Formats: sequence, structure tokens, C-alpha cells
Amino acid sequence: MSLKPLTDLPTTPQKIKRALISVSDKTGITDLAQSLHKSGVEIISTGGTAKAIEKEGIPVKDVSEVTGFQECLDGRVKTLHPMVHGGILARTSHEADRNEISELGITPIELVVVNLYPFKDKVADPDVTPAEATEFIDIGGPTMIRAAAKNFAHVSILSSPAQYTSFIEEFEEHMAISFDTRRALAKDAFAHTADYDSAISNYFTKLTEEEPAKQINISLPLSQELRYGENPHQKAAVYGDQNDFIDCFHGKQLSYNNYLDVDAALNIISDFDDTEPACAIIKHTIPSGVGVDANLTEAYKKAFSTDRVSPFGGIVVVNRKLDIETAKAIDEIFTEIIIAPDYSEDALELLTQKKNRRLIRIKKSVKEVQATSSRTIFGGMLDQEADLTPSDPNTFKVVTKRKPSEQEMKDLLFSWKVVRHVKSNAIVYAKEGRTLGIGSGQTSRVDSSEIAVAKAGKEGLELSGSAIASDAFFPFADGVEAAAKAGAKAVIQPGGSIRDEEVIQKADEYDMAMIFTGQRHFKH
Repeated sequence: MSLKPLTDLPTTPQKIKRALISVSDKTGITDLAQSLHKSGVEIISTGGTAKAIEKEGIPVKDVSEVTGFQECLDGRVKTLHPMVHGGILARTSHEADRNEISELGITPIELVVVNLYPFKDKVADPDVTPAEATEFIDIGGPTMIRAAAKNFAHVSILSSPAQYTSFIEEFEEHMAISFDTRRALAKDAFAHTADYDSAISNYFTKLTEEEPAKQINISLPLSQELRYGENPHQKAAVYGDQNDFIDCFHGKQLSYNNYLDVDAALNIISDFDDTEPACAIIKHTIPSGVGVDANLTEAYKKAFSTDRVSPFGGIVVVNRKLDIETAKAIDEIFTEIIIAPDYSEDALELLTQKKNRRLIRIKKSVKEVQATSSRTIFGGMLDQEADLTPSDPNTFKVVTKRKPSEQEMKDLLFSWKVVRHVKSNAIVYAKEGRTLGIGSGQTSRVDSSEIAVAKAGKEGLELSGSAIASDAFFPFADGVEAAAKAGAKAVIQPGGSIRDEEVIQKADEYDMAMIFTGQRHFKH
């Protein structure tokens, strides 16, 4: 959609004679106030902001002097007054507006500096009460921001301390602020209030336990612009707070596809706690191999042995500090990204020798906050609870005559952890803490099984005595029969097919142990 040019708005640089400053985050505010004061700008302020500026010896007029009305209701009302908002909203390029504010005794305000109460930080505290949270809902602040942003043709609005430095530089050089700058600041201001309102709306949605939410409000800050998307001809950017979860401290900037792979890696490794070392190798968001062992190096070797081709240019993720022996093993092939909670000094010395290899440190588990999963579709988006519910073996049901042995049970639980991270239709063969064959993304479950078997054969891995996991039920007995002929002796699947009895009979026929979990792990 093409927009009409802004020919009906005054686009000349705007001089600043009067500024209103009222901020929650006082970072850099005295430097800004000092610059304005030196340039002869009259400063109006409120409460704690006024005190911080006055402390530096800078003259400040309290907003009550402008309104002729003292602040009241414990500070809830102080700027909501025509003398304030008339000064902000006056279109000083319009003769009618100039005449009207002159008659009313209102003086224009050309600069508004406001940021809001830290509502997000407050409600992030699990112990905060609704009464405490609602006191951090700013009223006057958003009103002033929106008023100034609406009148950007005549007013500059600073809504973040990050804007102060460039603003001061432009103001001190030209003694005025350009139209383009004012328009850009207005855009940032509206984004700021939209994010603030989204946080409040989402809080009240949780407070009222509304499921599903009648409206989803998403407001994410730009994290960084990317070189391109999935393909070079696609523009792309990443939004949100990825730096809260990872620290990519070595190598090139992560690409669009890298972020998808890192997300997959973080999700699968989060399923393996610190009871034993675990390693997963990811390629195109799918695990090519997963291994656990008492030794991290052996866990990596188990994962790598599942598929010795796909790991080239892939991602390796581990759940323990990466030691030098494991680093040496990984370094034997080209690995694009390595992810670990931490790295030993000698491992870092080795791995940082390759400039293009990305090294990532895990700062926080995705399980801590990833409660929902969303995807865009035509006309909107899909939203669901994330598939993070841990499996409870106590709810599993052995449906065959033979129960799994202790080792088979370990293999079944391991393969069940892995299969939830494989694209449907998903099949995983596993034994003794290692994946032997992984089949994914096929239109037929039998096809996925055949691919898994073929991959195991290609790597010379023996499937005899293995466990097989299926993300959804086997619709026909032929899937179990094929697994038995491949060498599998234990099966874990959700169950729920109208042919479950036939499938169970086939498992009994081959003396297999089979578990129904009652839980499906489709991953489309």
C-alpha cells in the first residue's frame, strides 16, 4: 500500500524553547537537561525527575506552577491538565491554534521527554499482587507520549534514554530538530506505548485466566537486522530477547536459518537434565543423532555415529561444560555452531582458532519461559501450549505380554525424548544411550521407519535388540512388523488407533515389549 506524501505537514526544523521532562528511568537525564539549559530551553518537570535535575544546579519549573494545580491522589494526577496537553498538542504552524492558546494563556511545549513505569519488570516478580501491579500502570506518561507523537510535526518526543545522545548532537549542532528526526522519534514513541499496553493486556489476560485469549498482543523489540532470510533474496530481522538465552561470543552474526537451528538445539537439549552428559547434533532443525553417556566425549561420538554425513556444517549442542577432549572430537569436522553451558579454557583456545565457527554459551533454558508456541498462517496466526510437558513413566501402560527389561526401558525413555523433536512422521531407533536411526518428515510412518533402518545400515549400526519410538500411533500392524524384522525388541508409541489390538497382537507374535504413553508428539 502506497501512502500519500506528507506535503500537508510543516517539514521545517523545529526550534525548542520549552521542554517537559518526566521519566521513570533517569539514565542520562541530567546530561540531556544540561544541554537544554545551556541552549536556553525552559525545563518543566515533576517529582523525582525535577529533584534529579535540580541536584545538578539546573533550573526547573514544577509542573504545578504551569497548571496552577498541585499534584494529587498520591501522585496519580499531575500532568493531566489543559495547560500541559494544550502546550503539547498545539499546531503552532496553524494561526487558529496560535490564537486559541494565546487567549487561554497556554505556552507551546516543543520537546517531551517521558518514559514509563517499569510495568514489565514489576509483573515479572512472581510474588507481585494485582494491587501492586496496577499501581505501575502509567496514565499520564502514555498520554503525554501519544500527544507529542501525534503532534510530531511540531514536537519532539524522547521515550528512551538510548535516544538522548543522538538528539543532543543534532540539537547542539543545529539548535533545532529536523522533521525526519521528529517523525522517527514519533514512530518509536508509538511502538513504546504499544509494547506497554500489550504487556498490561497480557497481564490481565493471565489474571482473569482467559483461555484462549480473545486477542493476542505481540510487541517485540528489534533484536537485530539479518543479512537475509531463508534465501538471499528475502529480507529478514530477528525480534525479541534472544540475548537473555544465549551469548554468541565468537564467530559471525547468526543468520535466519542459524536461529531456527539454534532454537531446535536449545529445545532438544532442554529435555536432558544434568544427571548425565548429553549431546545432540542438529541439521536443518532436525536431530541427526543424539547420545548420552557418563563421558561427554563418548556422548558426542554416539550422536555422531548415527549419521556421519549430516553433521558436516551442522550444530552440536551439549548439556555440560565442553571439555578439551570433546572439543577435539568435534573439531575433526567442520561444525558451523557449537552450543554449551560453558567451555573449558583449553577448549576455547582450540575452538576459537576458526574465525567463522560460531560459539554459543547457554545462559537460560528455553523451558523456563517458553509456555506457548506460535506460527503465522494466512490471515493471522496459530497459538498453542508448547509441547514441554515432561513424560511421566508412571502413566505409561505396558500393553504386550512381555514387559520391557530394565535396559529396554532406558532405551524406550531415551528414544521417546528424542522423537518429540523430530518432524512428523517421526521414527527413532535407539539402544544403550544412542540413536541408531532417525526417520522424519515422511507422508507415511512406514517410509520414516524404512529411512531410519536404511540410515542405520549405511552407518553399519546393528538394530538387534533396539527400541523404537513413534511420535504418533502405528495405524497398521505392518509398521510394528517392519520394526521387528529390523531387529527392534521394544516399542514406545502413544496408542489410540482403531487397530491397536492388531498392532499389539503383532508385537506379541514377535515377542516384543510395547508401551502406550497416551501422549502424542506431532511436530509439523
